[in-house]
Amino acid sequence: MNILIINAGSSSLKYQLIDADQKQLLAKGLCERIGINGSQLKHQPNDSEPVIIKTQMNNHSDAIKLVVDALLSPTHGVISSMSEIGAVGHRVVHGGEYFKQSVIIDESVKKAIENCIELAPLHNPPNLIGIEACEHIMPNVPQVAVFDTAFHQTIPQEAYMYAIPYEYYEKYKIRKYGFHGTSHKYVSQRAAAILGKPLEQLKLVTLHLGNGSSVTAINKGKSVDTSMGFTPLAGVPMGTRSGDIDPAIVFFLMEKEHLSIEEISDILNKHSGVCGISGISSDLRDLDNAVAQGDKKAELALDIFAYNVRKYIGTYSAIMGGLDAVVFTAGIGENNSEMRKIIVNGLTYKGIKIDPEKNKVKGVEADVSADKATVRTLVIPTNEELMIAMETFELVR
Repeated sequence: MNILIINAGSSSLKYQLIDADQKQLLAKGLCERIGINGSQLKHQPNDSEPVIIKTQMNNHSDAIKLVVDALLSPTHGVISSMSEIGAVGHRVVHGGEYFKQSVIIDESVKKAIENCIELAPLHNPPNLIGIEACEHIMPNVPQVAVFDTAFHQTIPQEAYMYAIPYEYYEKYKIRKYGFHGTSHKYVSQRAAAILGKPLEQLKLVTLHLGNGSSVTAINKGKSVDTSMGFTPLAGVPMGTRSGDIDPAIVFFLMEKEHLSIEEISDILNKHSGVCGISGISSDLRDLDNAVAQGDKKAELALDIFAYNVRKYIGTYSAIMGGLDAVVFTAGIGENNSEMRKIIVNGLTYKGIKIDPEKNKVKGVEADVSADKATVRTLVIPTNEELMIAMETFELVR
């Protein structure tokens, strides 16, 4: 069965067509500038050069139709009929407390996604628009919602509740939700396969480290804690996000700098993290280059990032009562061998140690542990689209 994966943004739409039986990518692409002058589709069949199609897309329905036309094209298509698309899997950022797993979309599901808009105002509206556009263009094809938050719904109450008046949880559902759930779930399953053990017997800390970063404790296949919280702002410092800070800093800065709510939110989300500390960039590659030139603030930014990730590894191994493996994934985790080394430095007492030669890998699955390490260190490229495809496949077949 071929599954079309849709990840809709406010003015963009990413897609992949995956053969779920063979777990093979058939084509992928990106619609850009939807509803804006100069919109275009970049379509790439597997193992072929990308094709740029410049045409006006006034809305997401136009974009979906253009995607389907590209997939069916005699020159650069990969299927011959719409009937070859068995289902559509949609990435939906926030499912609140409504969804503990992926679901086939109906009117009640769409209403629940709409109810979660106040929890993810930048993401859920375009996710919903993408769903409705696909329903319009492909009315007889099953649609499935796969939620970033669903994997973390197994976190116990003592871990997801905040120590604020309980009435705010009752009224506004303020609690830890966590994100990157599809990625954490995928790499935990791959870790079990690499280690040759049932996932239900493992204690893992998975590190999704990119411009947005999150750390998750996975005990017996279930998320039991994660670093992101009510929003993706919490946790470790990220590219431009502050991560965990004393909440009183917000009030202090608002008073001293005469900032509005929107301005302080902009500072914490878009001008903090390693970018804010270094004053250079949110990209660790740029900071590595700056460190090589003797830039002390860039070095400090990297040290702060590594320190906080290391702290979460220690914390999560404590709450699980042990640890079998640490898993690095996403842009930084998969590709930055130096940062992997810095993060695990000092964790030898826990049995975590990296082999310098094995660690010279980028973007491939690898066990980079030293021979005498009792806790394995794995590098596993994430594949959220494949995870969405497989969950969609399981629901509709």
